[in-house]
Amino acid sequence: MKALLQRVSEANVVVDGVIVGQIEQGVLAYIGIGHDDDLTTAKKMIDKILSYRIFENTIDFDKQGKLDWNVQQADGGLLLVSQFTLMANTDKGRRPDFGQAMPPHQAGKLFDELVEYTKSVYPKVATGKFGANMQVTAVNDGPLNFILQV
Repeated sequence: MKALLQRVSEANVVVDGVIVGQIEQGVLAYIGIGHDDDLTTAKKMIDKILSYRIFENTIDFDKQGKLDWNVQQADGGLLLVSQFTLMANTDKGRRPDFGQAMPPHQAGKLFDELVEYTKSVYPKVATGKFGANMQVTAVNDGPLNFILQV
């Protein structure tokens, strides 16, 4: 499983002209699900995302400016968006190979389980719509972007 994290001031996902997920300051996380991933992998990824320190400490004067806080400490939102293209093999040729991505019917179920788990451990969660053509708008804060893999 791979995730592309973006620290954002705001982000939203639109499907068919309707906002289906929206956050203010927080993390936009694109999630790529591979063949071997399961709920254990998904939980590890979410735990890593929620604890990953990409926000400045705004209280401790000695630590201001350092990336000491995670999204929970910063009281930010988490917007989860499925993105099979993160699993692309781009080593050869000029066209991505998506053979490493889990098939959509299995990945959709696992993504739903990932979202359910996330909401059980953190209340400020929004999502896109799995398998839909989504328009994602984000104001990248920094910009800070990180690729995580578990």
